[in-house]
Amino acid sequence: MTCALAAAMATLLLLPSCVAPGGNDVVERVSPPPPSAPPAHVTPPNLRSWRLDGAPQQGGLVRGQVATETVALTLDGRNVPLGADGAFIIGFDRDAPPTMTLAEVKADGSLADHPLVIAPRAWRIERVDAPYRAGRSEPEFAALRPAELAAIAAARATRTDAAGWRQAFRWPAAGRQSGWFGSQRVYQGKPGSYHSGADVAVPTGTPVLAPADGVVVLAADHPFTLEGNLLMVDHGAGLGSAFLHLSRLNVHVGDHVRQGQRIALSGATGRATGPHLHWGLQWNGARLDPLLVAGPVPAG
Repeated sequence: MTCALAAAMATLLLLPSCVAPGGNDVVERVSPPPPSAPPAHVTPPNLRSWRLDGAPQQGGLVRGQVATETVALTLDGRNVPLGADGAFIIGFDRDAPPTMTLAEVKADGSLADHPLVIAPRAWRIERVDAPYRAGRSEPEFAALRPAELAAIAAARATRTDAAGWRQAFRWPAAGRQSGWFGSQRVYQGKPGSYHSGADVAVPTGTPVLAPADGVVVLAADHPFTLEGNLLMVDHGAGLGSAFLHLSRLNVHVGDHVRQGQRIALSGATGRATGPHLHWGLQWNGARLDPLLVAGPVPAG
């Protein structure tokens, strides 16, 4: 049979192929693909859900996550900054009440409350059988202190683009802990002010390292009456560090610092009985215990 005849018969009989005389090539007729099946149902990616990591306690810091539909968050009426991914932190003062409320505002305008139970702490209380003394009242102190307090308040109110609040904090110095957050003396029944940070006994000139990324918001150009040479760093989301009694500052206001960067040297300036580093932490005005944020002080 000739190829021409085979081609004609293929037209009638729908033959699938033709072999040319004396050749080995095969021309195949490819059947059209079957109609595509309807696409399978695609499950959308998981939406953000509400989460709170850790148990609230006095002096503590807790991290959390808001749901996708949440647009604003407050803690007892105080604004809680939210990251673009919905992450947030909240802190609890040394004297935080037994209960507080996280309130969220959703995109549709609805509200949702999350009651929190704040665990109490047992503080180091020293009772002294002596009358309470109000503190320094020298004319020079009275003249200088208002400007110092104003500078500190302005620094704490400064908000930057720092994202160190997302990091795991590290101690700015290693050594023997010599002062505890929340400790307090009571003079014949009248309480004095409590210790607002944690102290590490280190020699003058010991490097002070940034506990997390941040932006310098105060670098005192002279010793303050109580704090001495004072350095303050904003870590973002309302969280900030203060380093007191320094002998030297290595950074300036506006500098961005990285975790572990040498930012100062320890000392004994201001009201200090000996060389040490005082590290204080605050979140939106709530004073926090550095031990609950960074863990135990590493040995020197």
